[in-house]
Amino acid sequence: MVLELIFVSFFSFCCLFLMRKVAKSVGLVDKPNARKLHVGAIPLVGGISIFLSIGEFLTTSPNTIEHSYLFLGCTASLIVLGAADDRFDISFKLRLFMQAAVSILMITFADIQLENIGNILGFGEMSFGVLSPIFTVLAVIGAINAFNMVDGIDGLLGGLAIVTFGALAYLLKIDSQHGLAYLCAVFIAATIPYILMNLGLFGRERRVFMGDAGSMMIGFTVIWMLLGASQPTTDILIRPVTALWLIAIPLMDMAAIMYRRVRRGNSPFKPDREHLHHIFQRIGFSSRQTLLIICTIASLFAAFGIYGETVEIRESIMFGLFIVCFLAYSVALSYVWRITTWLRRWRGLPEKVFD
Repeated sequence: MVLELIFVSFFSFCCLFLMRKVAKSVGLVDKPNARKLHVGAIPLVGGISIFLSIGEFLTTSPNTIEHSYLFLGCTASLIVLGAADDRFDISFKLRLFMQAAVSILMITFADIQLENIGNILGFGEMSFGVLSPIFTVLAVIGAINAFNMVDGIDGLLGGLAIVTFGALAYLLKIDSQHGLAYLCAVFIAATIPYILMNLGLFGRERRVFMGDAGSMMIGFTVIWMLLGASQPTTDILIRPVTALWLIAIPLMDMAAIMYRRVRRGNSPFKPDREHLHHIFQRIGFSSRQTLLIICTIASLFAAFGIYGETVEIRESIMFGLFIVCFLAYSVALSYVWRITTWLRRWRGLPEKVFD
């Protein structure tokens, strides 16, 4: 198993170097603008390379998970969609339509859907019944866009993905080589080379970005695995409420930001610079410090989810604590300018911040 994971990492590393040249030749690069403050045109191939590594693994080991070829087909569709969006900036309506389409494929042919959310209110199990497909489509779209929106600084999307996949693999008892757990480990192995190149550890001139192709694929993979592990179509391996803690940061950040945008009368998909990583940078933390802080917070959330699952804390308590954390985050975001000004003053930094 260790040798196989090492090979996956090596394969991913090779794909990154190869795809960098392909991306530059076809214009699949990210150029600086008012929101993107990096230097130079950076190839958007991280997600494509990770997908190629996962595809190679599942093609040679299709029995790792059920419906492996359907999973590859769905993720391939999202990779193409994301690459097209990276290159041509396609309409968000088309993106939502395609995300809903892969959701329906997952429901129809893999029978993976959000049917039950457990006893989160303390009054008994809550099932969606005939509305399950609708809630499943919403859950898939939500997960995809949560991971898409959080991709704002070097290493962050990859780091948060590793936190989620690592926590899920632990809960699924990776030592037993359960299919979903092992696929989590494979994703981690494929993602590590991307993070190293994304952070510029092999030279700033060799940096790559994940791109929408990668964030969509990761979001879809996460929700596929969480639904597969938590829903009653198979043995329930984790409780549905635990899934919230494993993706807490992307989920909270997306929900709070979209609420603020709608309240202002803007499109919930209109990009801005008010995400959690932007806030930490306004406070005065560097990109690397922000990455470490956010991944640490995400790890603490995931660790609590693991703890609650293993000691069987009541689902209603787990859900209530999650809502408290989300409300605290939302309130803090509403007063973000006052908070960042006070914190910058406390740290002895200039109050005026120019983005």
